[in-house]
Amino acid sequence: MAQKMNRVGKTDVSVTALSLGGASLGNLGQLVSDADVTAVMQHAWASGIRYFDTAPHYGRGLSEQRMGAFLKDKPRDDYVLSTKVGRVLSPGAQLAEADGFIQPLPNAVRYDYSADGILESFESSCERLGTSKVEIIFVHDIGDYTHGLTEGARHLEALLGSGMGALQDLKQAGRIGAIGLGVNECQVCIDVMKHTALDVILLAGRLTLLDREAESGLLDLCAQQCTSLVLGGIFNSGVLATGPKPGAWFDYAPASPEILEQVTTLQDRAKAVGLTLAEASLQFALRHPAACSVLLGTGKVSSLQRNLDAAAIALSEAALEFVTT
Repeated sequence: MAQKMNRVGKTDVSVTALSLGGASLGNLGQLVSDADVTAVMQHAWASGIRYFDTAPHYGRGLSEQRMGAFLKDKPRDDYVLSTKVGRVLSPGAQLAEADGFIQPLPNAVRYDYSADGILESFESSCERLGTSKVEIIFVHDIGDYTHGLTEGARHLEALLGSGMGALQDLKQAGRIGAIGLGVNECQVCIDVMKHTALDVILLAGRLTLLDREAESGLLDLCAQQCTSLVLGGIFNSGVLATGPKPGAWFDYAPASPEILEQVTTLQDRAKAVGLTLAEASLQFALRHPAACSVLLGTGKVSSLQRNLDAAAIALSEAALEFVTT
C-alpha cells in the first residue's frame, strides 16, 4: 500500500504522510515484547509507512536498537529515519524504570547540546540504528518546558553557540538531510528560528484539534522560512483518543474539568458530522497544510490499524469543513 509522500522543507528528504513513532517501542509506560515490536513495525511497513522516528530518550537507546534490528534487512534508500540529539547516553546501571520507560537499556543519560555532545549522541545513535546516516535530526526537548528558565537558557546558548554548527557540518557531509527541533513547546522554536532557519519541527501536542498554540506566531514563521512540521502527540496524551472520560489525560497529566468540557464539545461536533473524536483528531493533523507527516506512536498492531483506518476514511463536506477550520 503506497502512502502519500511529502517533501521536508526545502531539502531533498521526502517522508510518508503517516509515520511510526518509536516511544512505545522503548517500553513507554508498559513492556512491549520484541515480538510485538517486530509485528507493529512489519505492519507499518506493509501499510506503506516508510518514515520511522525514534530517540535515545526512548528506553535509553532501546527504541533505536529495536528499530535498527528490524530495518537492517531493508534497503537503506527505501525508508527515512529520524532520531534526536541533546541527550547523551553512556554505560550505566540497569534500572527497572527511568523517565517513564520500563526496563530501559543500562545507560546513564546527560543533557548536552554543544557540538561535542551532539556529535557523540549522533554517532551512538547511528551505531544502535545500524546506519551511517540519518535523514532527519531533531534537537530534542530544548527549551524551558523541559529544563526550566536557567537550564533552558544555558542549553540554548550551547546549541546556538556550537551545536547548530555541528549539525550543519553533518548535513554538509551528507550524513543528515534535514535539521530540526523535537519539542513540546512553540516559543523555543520561535527563539531558535530568529537565529537560524530550520528545515522541520517535530511538534508534539501543540497543533491538534484541541490545542492550537502553534497558530499564535509559529505557523506564520514556518511559512516564511519553508519549515515543515511533523505532528506528534495528536491525541494530547490520550484525551482526544478516549474522549472526556474520568481519568483521561491531557498534556502528560490528568485532564482538568475545563479541558474535559472542551473535549466534550469537540466530541459532540465530531459526532454531528459522522466522525469519532479520534478520527477527527487524526484527520485534522493529516490534512493540516503545514504538516509533512503525522506520527502514529504505538506498540500494538491493533491500535496502529485503528489509526490507519481512521486516516483512510472518506469525509463528507461537513466533516471536511470541521477538520480543516
